[in-house]
Amino acid sequence: MNNEQPDLTIVIPAYNEESRLPATLAAIDSYLQAARTTARLIVADDGSSDRTAEVACAFQSVASTVTVLRLPHRGKAYAVRDGILHAETDYVLFTDADLSTPMEFAPLLLKELEQGAGIAIGSREGIGARRVGEPAYRHLMGRVFNAVVQLLAVPGIDDTQCGFKAFTRDAAQEIFALTRLHDPGEIRGPRVSGFDVEVLFIARRLGYRIATVPVHWEHVRGSKVRPVQDAALMFIDVVRVRINALRGLYDPQRGNMPSS
Repeated sequence: MNNEQPDLTIVIPAYNEESRLPATLAAIDSYLQAARTTARLIVADDGSSDRTAEVACAFQSVASTVTVLRLPHRGKAYAVRDGILHAETDYVLFTDADLSTPMEFAPLLLKELEQGAGIAIGSREGIGARRVGEPAYRHLMGRVFNAVVQLLAVPGIDDTQCGFKAFTRDAAQEIFALTRLHDPGEIRGPRVSGFDVEVLFIARRLGYRIATVPVHWEHVRGSKVRPVQDAALMFIDVVRVRINALRGLYDPQRGNMPSS
């Protein structure tokens, strides 16, 4: 790897991921070495009750650019937001802790940013995209949810929920300063929200171009997604996005106001 200042930060939100995190960090490090590039890694530990933070800290002896954020348990949206707002590089990418989309697709997202997009998102839909091992019921629920999302929030985007998204630093700072779908207090258990929809809604509202990149995605066993419960919560979140917009909560001048 070279010694140049890295232009990329990779944020990994993690909740009780001590078993999967070592392989994920090793895979990212191997990819960076093979690509002869550098990146800063931020593990945003969402108040895990296992050894997630310790496992991430142990990796610092292998890759000194790893930062571990020990956060209170407030859900994935809060962990992603906090991790991204800590990034100081030109580009920032977040990926799920299971690394269901390989890092080899990162250059495709970064290329879109270099060509003027504010956000580049991985998509499991469209020509060239692949889904491996996804249960049929999850795919069906995802398509129904996307239909709702396109109707109420971000028309024209076929996959808002893929956990593989990259931002320019300016876009990330401006967008995540305005997000509202992160819980203001500590919670119990995993909390998946519709924050991806909110992020894309705000991006469009601010005039950023969103680039969609077909990716390969593999369903990894051990997912913390609770299909029925989380689908209901995410639907409510999409409605909240519309309500928040009507209340003017996504206006830039109100970005530092308390969450709804």
